[in-house]
Amino acid sequence: MKYHPIDNSLFIKNRKNFTAAMNPNSLAVFNSNDIYPISADSTLPFEQHRDIFYLSGVDQEESILVLFPDCPKEKHREILFLKETNEHIAIWEGEKLTKEKAFETSGIKTVYWLQDLEKIMFELMTQCDTLYINTNEHYRANVETETREDRFTKWIKDKYPAHKVEKSNPILQGLRSVKDSIEIDLIQKACDITENGFRRILEFVEPGVWEFEIEAEYMHEFLRNRSRKFAYTPIIASGNNANVLHYIENNQQCQAGELILMDVGAEYANYSSDMTRMVPVSGRFSKRQAEIYKAVLRVKNEATKMLVPGTMWEAYHVEVGKLMTGELLSLGLLDKADVQNEDKDWPAYKKYFMHGTSHHMGLDTHDYGLLHEPIEANMVFTVEPGIYLPDEGFGIRIEDDVVVQASGAPFNLMRNIPIEIEEIEELMNA
Repeated sequence: MKYHPIDNSLFIKNRKNFTAAMNPNSLAVFNSNDIYPISADSTLPFEQHRDIFYLSGVDQEESILVLFPDCPKEKHREILFLKETNEHIAIWEGEKLTKEKAFETSGIKTVYWLQDLEKIMFELMTQCDTLYINTNEHYRANVETETREDRFTKWIKDKYPAHKVEKSNPILQGLRSVKDSIEIDLIQKACDITENGFRRILEFVEPGVWEFEIEAEYMHEFLRNRSRKFAYTPIIASGNNANVLHYIENNQQCQAGELILMDVGAEYANYSSDMTRMVPVSGRFSKRQAEIYKAVLRVKNEATKMLVPGTMWEAYHVEVGKLMTGELLSLGLLDKADVQNEDKDWPAYKKYFMHGTSHHMGLDTHDYGLLHEPIEANMVFTVEPGIYLPDEGFGIRIEDDVVVQASGAPFNLMRNIPIEIEEIEELMNA
């Protein structure tokens, strides 16, 4: 792995919190992701399933975690099953986890090779009453591929049909949404790497540059700072491309006078960052661009203050809508009649700001979080309002990542990334 080792106390604590929420005499299983084929002998780069990583720190394919806190045999209360490494694998693929290294990574003492899985599982399943399966129930999930987790779930339910079945996901949604201090440090590292990338492109952008060249500058800086990749597919959208919310082609030339919307973030140790900044191609914002930019920035700053413990998700977005409505009225983009006659299910401001303001962030860019539960301290959110003006040839979105505090305003993990117009212009024209 490119990232520095993570203190395994994080994973020990995560397992303790998870097992405390399990039913008595129950067992939970978590699988690594597959390595997905492309064609011939090509594959996509391996991405670890975030749940097994969260609970063990294991970042390797063909790994299985079993948790059975009430097991009569103490050594079987936490088990890792790993692909057995050998000299041939070490030569062709690089070293895999040894049992000793797996313990060092996870804090789990009992490690078996995968060939022992069925035998050990038979013993465990005769001792437990309930099986926890791991399903993807994120509110944005749209999964068409049968995963390794899915296949395992089918196998174990077919083999042991008399067991009660529970779901791990509701427990994980609650636990993963509230970050440990080690996790916040890792997200901060991802944000710091993103900052390095942004400062790099401020010296690089000029009329005639291509969107993909900017993308390449970010990637260069991310890799040299121990990030494997972008946390999500980057958006480098010049001019009217910014009005396409998920523009990812990044294949246009940036023209003098345009703005570039850059929605990018580095990952670090599987943790995400998520930043959006605007850059004027010619190094200066026009009067109109600056006017819209400042309105969006005011909404972002005021919305951030609302992310405090006890706030309800739906109510938060209603209040942000009111902020945006006020700005759009001041800009003359809406008038009072638009607001008075608006559809309550699609308020007038949605013509210019049609997406949500915030989402949970962490191991996934759109991380776990139960939207019907109150916001809690140590949750991490994006704050990303925008105004989109296709008739004027530009759109503006500004985004930071913040940590909810027990009291007071959230802590901005992107506090050092230039955001004020004057600072951006000064750095671009230095």
